[in-house]
Amino acid sequence: MITVSIVDDEKELCQSIATFVNGAPDFRCLSIYHSGEAALEHLPEDRPDVVLMDIHMTGMNGIECVERLKAKIPQMQIMMLTVYEDTDQIFKALSAGASGYMLKRLTPGKLLEAIRDVHGGGSPMSSSIARKVVASFQRAKRPDEEQAHFTSREQMVLDCFAKGLTYKQTAEQLSISIDTIRTYVRRIYEKLHVQSATEAVAKYMRSRES
Repeated sequence: MITVSIVDDEKELCQSIATFVNGAPDFRCLSIYHSGEAALEHLPEDRPDVVLMDIHMTGMNGIECVERLKAKIPQMQIMMLTVYEDTDQIFKALSAGASGYMLKRLTPGKLLEAIRDVHGGGSPMSSSIARKVVASFQRAKRPDEEQAHFTSREQMVLDCFAKGLTYKQTAEQLSISIDTIRTYVRRIYEKLHVQSATEAVAKYMRSRES
């Protein structure tokens, strides 16, 4: 059973999401909060498997809420569910610690798939978000000194993570074993001085834009 909490100030939308989450096998909506402040107070006690977080809310915004929640509970898995698809919001959300970034226009089935992906260690992104990530690489200037130390394989792994692929999907895409992926990930973390895949992707994306 994957437990889900929703943080969004659109009450009708929250109820709709909760209804189809509760109606799906192996899923349960644990709690709903309509402000970042309420989420920050109660989610540490709820301990859901996955949090769906909006960005624009009255009071504390979703990105600040993610950052503060991750400071309290680093292992908490949070996926942004929003209408915003500008590059700045994507970078800020990932830098704050979000594990995925999906747009609200996705179908219920795709949302459940994304929730399952986050719970399984993936970093799902809506296709249009993934395209922006790829575009940020293509627009990038000459790599800086830190990036120049990445091997071509390490850059491929980072690119796969930026597209939202899981360890397993990345291994299949690059035709290598999951253990080899883990080895590359450990090296990437050491070079970027980070502790998670989403933090690595966020830092990599920011450096590619500079």
